[in-house]
Amino acid sequence: MALDGFNLEVRENEFLAIVGPSGCGKSTFLYMVGGFLDISEGRILINGHPVGPPGRDRGIVFQHFALFPWRTVRGNIAYSLEEMGIPKEEREEKVHSYIQLMKLERFENSYPNQLSGGMKQRVAIARTLAFDPEILLMDEPFGALDAQTRGLMQEELLGIWSGKKKTVLFVTHDVREAVYLADRVAIMTARPGRIKQVVDTKFNSGLTTDEIMKSEMFCDLTDQIWKEVREESGQSS
Repeated sequence: MALDGFNLEVRENEFLAIVGPSGCGKSTFLYMVGGFLDISEGRILINGHPVGPPGRDRGIVFQHFALFPWRTVRGNIAYSLEEMGIPKEEREEKVHSYIQLMKLERFENSYPNQLSGGMKQRVAIARTLAFDPEILLMDEPFGALDAQTRGLMQEELLGIWSGKKKTVLFVTHDVREAVYLADRVAIMTARPGRIKQVVDTKFNSGLTTDEIMKSEMFCDLTDQIWKEVREESGQSS
């Protein structure tokens, strides 16, 4: 059993990160919320209703992009809109707006194999946001990126979230990333996973990235959460 006694409430429009030792069930929980895995025991409610199969109210972004290699940037972003039957003119307007939002104007006719890792992830995020899900599920979305690109993508994601104000569930192994991005960080126990602790990590919105990451609060929260994760991993601090 991946999860046992798991209990977590996610607030509307909040950015919640989930951390924990490898194999604790972080991704399993995310896929259950997304409707990709069956729930054998217990229940997950969204706005008071049991979670159903994958639907337009939930969008998921994977670590390894999952783009269609035969479609251009424009074609990948348009895919979900085509499946929804959005009229061509409206679809093209939406695609164009997300190409601009993700700074992909020069690459809209490029194929995935012509893009860098950061650009591929921008396309994956744009494709998910284009059909306007209420909940954004992100499974280690920046884990395959180099440190510099990862930092840029984190800032872009915060900018998008602050404008769109969606509910975000963000799974990561990187505690610094979780503390920087999230309003709250949920710490999971070793397998079978449950919620050990939820830590408030919201910073003053007027602070720059450097100010946040150099602050005493950021360092203290990162150390506190790492200690809990290491303890669950069976490692000495």
